[in-house]
Amino acid sequence: MMNTMVVSTETLTTLGAALLVAVGIAGLIVPVLPGLACVVLGVLVWAIGQSSTAAWVVFAVACVLAVAGYVVQVLVPGRQLSRGGVARRSNIVGLVCAVVGFFVVPVVGAPLFFVLGVFLVEYSRYRERDRAWAATKSAVRGVLRSIGVELATAMAIAVTWTPWISSPALPNSLSTSTLLSALRRAG
Repeated sequence: MMNTMVVSTETLTTLGAALLVAVGIAGLIVPVLPGLACVVLGVLVWAIGQSSTAAWVVFAVACVLAVAGYVVQVLVPGRQLSRGGVARRSNIVGLVCAVVGFFVVPVVGAPLFFVLGVFLVEYSRYRERDRAWAATKSAVRGVLRSIGVELATAMAIAVTWTPWISSPALPNSLSTSTLLSALRRAG
C-alpha cells in the first residue's frame, strides 16, 4: 500500500519563500544573484500564499527595511569613496570590469576584475602607483561595506519574517511539528 501525503498551498508557498530567502542571503555572500531582491521576493511569495493581513504587514515591513537598506547601501560607501579620493568614473569602470570578470573567470573574476579596473583608472588619473593603490583599497572597502549593509538588511528581513512562519495568528501556517511529521511520513 502506498502512503500519500497532502501538502497545503500555504506549506508549499512557505517552503518556496524560505528557499528564496536562503538563496537571497547566499547570493549576498557569494555575489551571483540580487540577494536582497530575492529575500523580499521570498517574503512576497509567502504573503501571497498566506493571504492574511498579518502576512501583508510583514511584507510591508520587509519592503521598508529593504528600501532603508538600499539607501544606506548607497550613502555610506559613497561618502567613504569621496573621502578616499576615488573618482566616480573609477567605480563605474570597476563595476563594468567586475561584470566582465564574472563571465571570464567564474567565481573569482568579479572581485579581481573590479580591483584591476579601479586600479587602472586611478593609475591613469594619478600616474603614481602608490596613490592609485590607496584609492583602489578605499574602493574595495566601500564595496565591502556596501555588501555588508545589504547582508545586514537581508538578515533583518529574515529575522522579522521568521517568527511569522509558525505563528498561530496565521491560519494554516507551517509549524515546525507539521513540517517534521510531513518529512517523517515522506521518508
